[in-house]
This record gives sequence, C-alpha cells and structure tokens, in this order.
Amino acid sequence: MILCVRFRLDAQGEAMLPRLVGLLGEFTPVVEACPPDTLLADVRGALRYFGWTPTELASVVRVRALALYGVDCVIGVGPNPMLARMAAREARPGVTQVVEDPAAFLRDRPVVALDGVGRTTARTLCSYGLDSIGRVADAPLAVLQRLVGAKAGRELAERARGIDRTTVVPNAASRSLAAERSFPHDELDPTAQRRALLSLTEELGARMRSERQVCRSLTVTVRYADRSTTTRTRALPEPTAHSAALAAHVYAIHGSFGLQRARVRGIALRAEGLAPAEGAAHQLTFDPADEKARRLEAVADRARAKFGPRAIVPGSLAA
Repeated sequence: MILCVRFRLDAQGEAMLPRLVGLLGEFTPVVEACPPDTLLADVRGALRYFGWTPTELASVVRVRALALYGVDCVIGVGPNPMLARMAAREARPGVTQVVEDPAAFLRDRPVVALDGVGRTTARTLCSYGLDSIGRVADAPLAVLQRLVGAKAGRELAERARGIDRTTVVPNAASRSLAAERSFPHDELDPTAQRRALLSLTEELGARMRSERQVCRSLTVTVRYADRSTTTRTRALPEPTAHSAALAAHVYAIHGSFGLQRARVRGIALRAEGLAPAEGAAHQLTFDPADEKARRLEAVADRARAKFGPRAIVPGSLAA
C-alpha cells in the first residue's frame, strides 16, 4: 500500500518538508518527497509490523503532524503511487480516502483526472467520445495508440486500468524549486512586482545552473491582502535555466493575471519538471545578443560562487 500525504503548507512552509519526511520515516524508510507539499510512502512493511489498517496508520500520521508541527494534511491510500495521488486529491481533512477497488474508483471519473493526461490529450480523447476513464479502459489499445501515439497510448491504457509501474523512490532528486518574495505592505505598483519576479528568476536560475539542472515549466502564485491566491503555470518551449529566458516567460504569466490595482502581498515562483542539463536540447540561434548573455551569465555565476550571491545582480535590482 502507498500513502500519499498532502500537507497544507504555504510557499514559505516548504522548508518544513524535510522534517515531515522524518515523521513518515518513523514508520517506513521508503519515503519520497514531492515538493512543494506532498510525500509518498510505501507502508506495506509498516502495516504488517504494527498490525494496523491503512486508515489507522494514516490517523497516527495526521495526529503527529498536527501535534509536532501544527500542520494539517489530507491522505490518500492506494495500491500504487498513481491511485494514492488521485485519492489524496479527493480526500477531505480528517478523512482518509482509501482505494480498495481501482476499477470502480476510476470508471466514472473524467479522463483529465488521470495522471499524465493534460488538456490537449483530454480534448483529443473527448472528441472521440472517450471522456471518462472507464471508456478509455474499454477502448482497444490500437485505437488509443492511433489517437495519442504508440508509447503514450500504451501508458494511457495501463493507467486507465489502474496499473502504475512507477515506484516510491526514497531520497529522489527534487523535481521542482521554489522561492517567494513578500512585500512589507500591500503592493499595487506593477513595477515593484516585476522587480520581485526578476529577483525570483535570478535566484532560481542560479540554483538550477549550480545543480546543472533545467526546468520544463514555471508556476507563478500571487498572494493577495485577503490571503487568497491565484496560480498559473506555463510550459516552456524548451527546458532552460537561462535567467533571461525564465524572466521573459515569468513576465508573460504575470501580465496574464491582469492585476491592475490588486493589492498584492506576496509572489511565489516555482520551477517544475527539473531534469539534468546535459540531457536537454537547446535550439541554436544566430542572435549574437543571446550568446553574449549566456557567456556573461556563466561569468556572473563563477563570481557569485566565489564572492557570494549578491556579488553580481541585474542593474534594476541594485538600484
């Protein structure tokens, strides 16, 4: 059995995730962190050792998280990571969602609820009447492969039948990085908000380059004075850790919010879909300015590594 625990953490509370990994580590060594707020744990051995049901174990985890760290959570349980994640998305606080019959759990849910099915794939499937997971499970494999491709069709067919071949990987490399800037007062000036976004992209870009990683998408979260938030994600044309490219996309996401006179209290940025930089493709360009910017960025990174992160900053942030 796999436990998926989603903690109610804000962007600043993500630093608590390693301690929460330790909390689950008291029951099983097979714990995988999925930032910003989720943990996966293989608890088959723990259930046999303690003689508990999954619901009883989940209750103990929930109580300890509240007592030790003051953090509430929702918990889903399933026979594999995919079903556990789906169960956690539907779980209510204080109630553990357990998937005992995968076929019955999946059948009537919309196809977009299935892991790995994005909006484009969902539109394609729905246009052919495959709008529920049950209908996808009943469709011939050849039909699915003709619609979405050979490999994707095979994976789609397996997931629609509740089959997930992934495993919980302890100490797995982080698949995302996040940072946040809070304003000392309600910020209405879009220029100040853009300066915060530039600072965030510089920070995350430098962190990714130091770890030789690139990201595939960016997520911007705006927190308002009434504590409500708005979040939007945009996939990148190509994986990158280049600060100038990241900033351009972040500005585009920020502009799409149409904030105008909104009272903004804080902005968070998350780089998602991290992957090794050596495996990423880069579209060659004949623009000498782009190549010059990348060379300057490499020099600045070496200076920051030697003299500190504030040794070199963009002019707009130094003013």
